[in-house]
Amino acid sequence: MQTQNIGLIIIAGIIALVIALFQYMYKAKNRTKRNLFFAFLRFLSVFALLVLLINPTFRKNTYYTEKPTLVVSVDNSSSIKHLNQDQQVSQFVNQIQTNKELKERFDIKYYSFSDDLKDTISLSFNQKQTNISKALDNLDQIYKNSNAPTILVTDGNQTYGRDYQFRSNAYKQQIYPVIAGDTIKVTDTKIQQLNVNRYAYLKNKFPVEVILTYSGTENINTRFEVKSGRNMIYSQPVSFSKENNSKVINFTLAASNAGVLQYNATLIPVDNEKNKVNNSKDFAVEVIDQKTNILLISDMTHPDLGTIKKSVESNERRSLTIIKPSEVKDIDEYQLIILYQPNARFRGVYEKIENVRKNRFTITGAKTDWAFLNKIQNKYRQEITRQTEYYLPRFNANYGTFLAENIGFEGYPPLIGTFGEINVDFSHDVLLERNVGNITTNEPMLVTIEDNGLREAVLLGEGIWRWRAQNYLDNKNFESFDDFFGKLIQYLASNKRKSRLNTISESFYYGNASIKIKAEYFTKNYEFDRRGSLNIVVKNKDRETSQTIPMLLKNNSYEADLSSLSSGNYDYTVIVTGENISRSGSFSILDYDVEQQLLNADVTKLRQVATNTEGKAYFMDQNSVLIRDLIEDQRYQAIQKSKENIVSLIDWKYLLAIIIFLLAVEWFMRKYNGLI
Repeated sequence: MQTQNIGLIIIAGIIALVIALFQYMYKAKNRTKRNLFFAFLRFLSVFALLVLLINPTFRKNTYYTEKPTLVVSVDNSSSIKHLNQDQQVSQFVNQIQTNKELKERFDIKYYSFSDDLKDTISLSFNQKQTNISKALDNLDQIYKNSNAPTILVTDGNQTYGRDYQFRSNAYKQQIYPVIAGDTIKVTDTKIQQLNVNRYAYLKNKFPVEVILTYSGTENINTRFEVKSGRNMIYSQPVSFSKENNSKVINFTLAASNAGVLQYNATLIPVDNEKNKVNNSKDFAVEVIDQKTNILLISDMTHPDLGTIKKSVESNERRSLTIIKPSEVKDIDEYQLIILYQPNARFRGVYEKIENVRKNRFTITGAKTDWAFLNKIQNKYRQEITRQTEYYLPRFNANYGTFLAENIGFEGYPPLIGTFGEINVDFSHDVLLERNVGNITTNEPMLVTIEDNGLREAVLLGEGIWRWRAQNYLDNKNFESFDDFFGKLIQYLASNKRKSRLNTISESFYYGNASIKIKAEYFTKNYEFDRRGSLNIVVKNKDRETSQTIPMLLKNNSYEADLSSLSSGNYDYTVIVTGENISRSGSFSILDYDVEQQLLNADVTKLRQVATNTEGKAYFMDQNSVLIRDLIEDQRYQAIQKSKENIVSLIDWKYLLAIIIFLLAVEWFMRKYNGLI
């Protein structure tokens, strides 16, 4: 018990004694044994009440034994089943689960992984992707402060993600890979990789690059073929040897028809080839008959111009031309006009735009002539101060004109704009708002305007080249920025009227990719409606089957994940419950299972992982050896630990009951003796 508590209890005892003696002995006219008994009762009740208020405590040490954790992480991807290792893996896990010595030595935790880590050992071996590196990342976070050796049951074949061999260098636990799969090299030919653009233009030719590989020792001759339906459209003989075991074939195909063109590439298997699945691959190209032409007009040179061109042309369906105001002649062939920091030299440009009614995208900055711009148009006005300011972007999550996502604008550098108040006089929707340092404002930075069928966007600030550079620093690519900018360009380059329900999907998907269809639903005032109940009806045109799937609200869109669908051609219809509104579309899923392209376990990488983490690699038939090594390893010892708790000396419930009992006895005794 704490010293302070003992002192308080002694003081409480003295106070209780003084009160009892004062009431029943000092003030009493006749001192009898009965007074002494009443004083004793009062002493106990007052003392108990004071102890209840003091709540004395003492330190209690609890000792317990903590066993090391044994993590068992099992590959649940379809490559395990394709390599005929599913039964052996299940038996291996069952032997771990039933081993009493391991249970006594370790606290065993089970996980399965494919594209993600799951805290379950329910194995189906039907997952389409494997990301071993991500599984190690998650386990490293879970057991970063523990002694937790890891058994990694896998074939070592990773389909995407960072190289797990190098990721294991930073893993804080010992890894014991258990290798599932055949390690004997057999004769195999396969299509290692096929590269093709997703889009092509009508009546043009698009390039295709194919990488073919061979595993074997003999000289062989075979043939590479490409078919469209039953029609052979390309064929080439191929020879391999032990030394010359790879070929790169480049050829072009004609984009003769608009729409989605599907092809099948096949490397004819040799005799007695074990794995023939990796000899064939489907691919597709969407042929479009029109290219979006965009004109950028600028009277200066600026890094933003190159950024805009690269971002716009990251999509092959768009092209951008940069000219000066004095060079503008015919703008009818362009779907969108971008005006960069307009000044008085743009007067003729504005007159041509008004005459042909073209959509435009205006970008302003430090050198914009606002006196001219305020006069030449009447949709927005900037206060003229002749001063500049740095403005930070802030994403507006309620923006509903088109589907946009926050790509991390809060961490982007500021843009340089004109200082002063900006007023937008027409119906508009703010996509980005601007902050000045830490001061939040309600003024727009990027706004879209629709007026009588014409669309316009205004970006109030120069320096978006820094945004694209920051996007690369954050993500090691430009994709998210280019996608955001591309959606803005797509909206501005289109003259299609706004609808209360829009759907977003691709024309085709590969079977190993995530298949998601999104929808935007608006109120009658064209504000994004989060209260809607949307369902998507998906129909397989080949099998004449259909299913209805609810769409889930995610940020500022509704989304349905259709990744579980098999390959084939599909129609879909998005329906709003309670409204007579629907939108339809179609897509195709190409048959491709990357897990079935693999023939052997990657023994080399798994052994290197074991070396990197001071573990050891085993094969499936070495279960007993692995268990013995884990039990005998002196690094994994149970540790006795102590835990100090502050515990109340007496439970307050018992003290309260004692106080009530003592006061009740005292009251009845006083009543019985006529003192009340």
